[in-house]
Amino acid sequence: MKAAVLHAANDIRIEEYADPVAGPGEVVIRTKAAGLCSKTVRMMLGGGLPARLPLIPGPELAGEISTVGAGVRGFFPEEPVAVYSGGLLGVTVNGACAELVRVPKEIVAADGLVKLLNEEISFEDAVMAEPLACTFASARSNRMKEGQTVLIVGGGSVGLLHLKTAKWSGCKVLVADSNATRLALAGQMGAAHLINTSSFRLYDEVMQLTGGRGADVVIISVLIPELVADCLRLTAQGGVCSLSSISPENEAGVDKTLLAERQITLTGSCAATAADFRKCLQLIKEEAIIVSDMISHRFPLDDLREAVEKSKNQELIRGIVTFGDMFSLSF
Repeated sequence: MKAAVLHAANDIRIEEYADPVAGPGEVVIRTKAAGLCSKTVRMMLGGGLPARLPLIPGPELAGEISTVGAGVRGFFPEEPVAVYSGGLLGVTVNGACAELVRVPKEIVAADGLVKLLNEEISFEDAVMAEPLACTFASARSNRMKEGQTVLIVGGGSVGLLHLKTAKWSGCKVLVADSNATRLALAGQMGAAHLINTSSFRLYDEVMQLTGGRGADVVIISVLIPELVADCLRLTAQGGVCSLSSISPENEAGVDKTLLAERQITLTGSCAATAADFRKCLQLIKEEAIIVSDMISHRFPLDDLREAVEKSKNQELIRGIVTFGDMFSLSF
């Protein structure tokens, strides 16, 4: 099979690779769509390289079952499925950026293999369930609820998914970014207020929009540790400040007195459960949450390096690696 193989930082090669074999309790998927999340792009560029290399990256996977291992019940070849990564795909085992992917027994046993048969959902949309589920897990840890004001700092792909989750939760959402194109997209997706931080002071704008109270939930979705201290000041009394994206290389300054006096919860989230994944897949299928407007670029596997460069240079919102026909069977 053909696969994108990460050998070292910024060393991703498209090469022939041995076809995976489904062991007991495992399934092999013929890939139709693989998502390119920002964390995977950072990893391919050298940020947080996995302990085991070479490795095929990619945690976001949708496709058709190729083969089924002994002991697997209820799944058959050619059935379209979406796959929950379980924190394994593209991290400790080979991931989605290949024509064939072995799904470990731990994922299968966790009900992380979800059929798309007779579901009106494309493989492209299905592959977005994984990153959307991560924002649902974040909303749970943030104690997000209807009627709250949520500030999202950073309007990239992760920030926009947080926006969709907060809107679905019934919140009023403010989005801050220095990129006018991203802000315009956030407005199209339902943000109540847009703050261009290249033109306005974030603190002044948020205080004005919240009557000096601050936001109930502040989600930091950019890799700038220095923003943590500023965002704590934007968090309402008893509110939650959440680290969604943060650079592991630098420390973030935290005012412990401010945390205590204003009873602010500082938290973080980076992974979802299989139940989150299934819920988000259902919401996408029902069009309760639209994700197709997130996908700005599509690439064949041979052009993966171009996709990484465009992502690094902020020239795309969300990229998808495509493999052949991109729809499930029910349209």
